Amino acid sequence: MISCSPQSEKGSGSESRTESTKGITSTPFGTLKDGSKISLYTLRNSNGAVVKVMNYGGIITSFEVPDKNGNLVDVVLGYDSLAQYEKRNPFFGALVGRYGNRIANAKFSLDGVEYELAKNNNGNHIHGGTKGFDKVVWAIEEAPSSDGVAIKLSYLSKDMEEGYPGNLNVEVTYTLTDDNAFQIDYKATTDKKTIVNLTQHAYFNLNGNKSDVLNHEISINGDQLVAVNEALIPKGELMPVEDTPFDFRTPFRIGERIDNDHEQLRFGKGYDHCWVINGQPGGEARPAAEVYDPMSGIEMTVYTTEPGMQFYTGNFLDGTITGKNGVVYNKRSGFCLETQHFPDSPNQSQFPSVVVSPGETYTSRTIYQFGVRK
Repeated sequence: MISCSPQSEKGSGSESRTESTKGITSTPFGTLKDGSKISLYTLRNSNGAVVKVMNYGGIITSFEVPDKNGNLVDVVLGYDSLAQYEKRNPFFGALVGRYGNRIANAKFSLDGVEYELAKNNNGNHIHGGTKGFDKVVWAIEEAPSSDGVAIKLSYLSKDMEEGYPGNLNVEVTYTLTDDNAFQIDYKATTDKKTIVNLTQHAYFNLNGNKSDVLNHEISINGDQLVAVNEALIPKGELMPVEDTPFDFRTPFRIGERIDNDHEQLRFGKGYDHCWVINGQPGGEARPAAEVYDPMSGIEMTVYTTEPGMQFYTGNFLDGTITGKNGVVYNKRSGFCLETQHFPDSPNQSQFPSVVVSPGETYTSRTIYQFGVRK
């Protein structure tokens, strides 16, 4: 059962591991401009990790895990107040849908019917539109968990919301396990053929934003990526990573080759590309990436059932955003690992399908496993 507290609570802040009691609490977090009351849900496991989630956008506002010295470090970017999230949020910590990533020309066809979407990214569509899942209020309740604490977020996306067909019932379960894994289980059903591609858009910095992420070491379990044009729309072809700055099959520092003279890096202003994760999508979650920060000793391993993963290095953060605790977010202050289907899949028949029909259930699982290297 979720216990409630009358006190408002900020979205960040460290706390001693000794004060942590396993469970879920809820506190008021402010009011949206439309009058909706927003709450902040705090999940604590038995190992000292703390995750805070809003019912606005399913946003992860804070994620504290122990570093190599046993001190809690907040490893995600975000804001201190609800007003900041509502005013301007580059998807910090947000649930993204109905379609994560880009759709070319903001339109797609199903069974001969063309659907037009919001052009909110240089004439293209991105991350669900003008009011995607990152800007709606989710219902939240405690969910059963055998190895930690969990909450279930629910939302009904009505037929033609943001231009998408079908009434889509969405459930997302966030589980914080007792071994410091954060598991996300997505589920959706529709009453009309539609497209679905859900993801989580947390910006990570494993040293608690004491520096940028360029010295983080990353490996990605992918032999290919989705090649894009200058608008970051897929060309329809998969590019081998071998002999390119995109080959992370062995670990490299994020900043080691990010400014190399490569067409794809010029298009993305750094890394902003979808890797094809090796192995069979669906079924059991398989390894997608591993990131390690030498400063904190924190490592994060990502597992997913999805066919792809967008690796984004905060290239469009430009110093105009002041985040938690007054920290200015400059270029490459954080990185994202967004597990998903490929960009523009509705218009690329050779890509894995994102179509969901009545009677079918969309499911997806992603796990962010945290640990330390001494």
